[in-house]
This record gives sequence, C-alpha cells and structure tokens, in this order.
Amino acid sequence: MFHPRRTFLKAGVFFSAYMASQVSNLSFALAKKDDDLYRSGNGLYSQPWFEDGFLDLGEEIQLAKEEGKQFVIIYEQEGCPYCKELHKVNLKNPAIKKFMQENYRVIQLDIRGSREVTDFTGKTMSERAFSRKWQINFTPTLSFFPADPTLVLNKTGKDAEAFRLTGFWKVFHFETVLRFVRSGAYKKGTLQDYLNKRIEGLKETGKTVKIWD
Repeated sequence: MFHPRRTFLKAGVFFSAYMASQVSNLSFALAKKDDDLYRSGNGLYSQPWFEDGFLDLGEEIQLAKEEGKQFVIIYEQEGCPYCKELHKVNLKNPAIKKFMQENYRVIQLDIRGSREVTDFTGKTMSERAFSRKWQINFTPTLSFFPADPTLVLNKTGKDAEAFRLTGFWKVFHFETVLRFVRSGAYKKGTLQDYLNKRIEGLKETGKTVKIWD
C-alpha cells in the first residue's frame, strides 16, 4: 500500500543526508584550497591515519598493545591556530609521521564535541564533559598512556597518563617527547635530562641539531 507521508519522510531523510555530504565535501574543498590540510567530519584539522572507532579508551589501549604500540589522545578544537600548526608543521614532517604511525595508536577528541567517550572506569560522557573532567584546558594537548593497559584500569586524568604534552612544540622538541615516552625514559627521569642527552648524543655523531626550527 502506498503511504504518501512515509514516502515524503524517506525522501526528506535522503535529501538531508545528501545535503550534509555536500556541505562536508565543500568544507573539505575549502580547507584544501586555503591551507592544503586534511579535515575530519567535525571540522578539525586531522590526519587520515588517526583511528576513528567507538572512542572506548579501554578498547583503544588494548588494541594499541596488540599492535605493539602505545595509545595517545590528541585534544583539539575548531579554530585553534596551534592545532593547525601541529598538523601543518609537526605531523607533516616525514620522520615524525613515520615514527608516530609505527609507534602510536592515535585518536583525536574535540574538547567541545558531543561524541560519546567511554573512559577507563567504564563511564560514558560527551567529549566536552570528558575533556573537562580530565582538566584539558588548552589545545592541542597530547595524553600519552603506558604500554601496559592494566596500569590505567579505573584511573582518570593525569593518574592514568604516562605523560601529558600541552601546546604546540617545535619539531625537535615534539619528536623528542615521542621518543621520551616510547622508550620508557619517562619512568626513570625528566624530559629535560632526556632532551639534553639526546642533543649531546647527536652532536657527538657530528649531526647538526636544529633545536628551534
């Protein structure tokens, strides 16, 4: 039996979906035209290799372990100039990109977003509420977690993290943080000590160290 109302509603749904896809395509096209950077569906600067799952942190850190990687969350927000620099400078650097893809499982959260996040205690809340609970007050912020998932069980915020990096850091310092966490050096000493030793080691091999580029 033909139902005009049902047919009309279905048409409206398909039309809305079509228009949403066109808006998304237009936003991406404009982003490509303006800055040649990739944007995700929520408008944030992003990377195609970021994970896009169900935002269950317990599941993500377990998957990271199975992949032989560590889990990291990158918090960002639309309109953040420092987030743009992170993607334009650091994440476009071939060495950094390669190191992150090989060593980290990455998800991106919008500190003003509405997607649901399940934390390590099993509680579910919006990205916005989650960011507030974890006291993420600046973007970009990177939360690095231990390689062993059992160390974060039922923990929240900095209690669960191995290391937290806040703000935009220059290439050499950013890469050093990635190595500092991945090597497990964060368990034994400070980032400053690790940074100094890395600089000394590179200079001893005759390499030029571009600290502030």
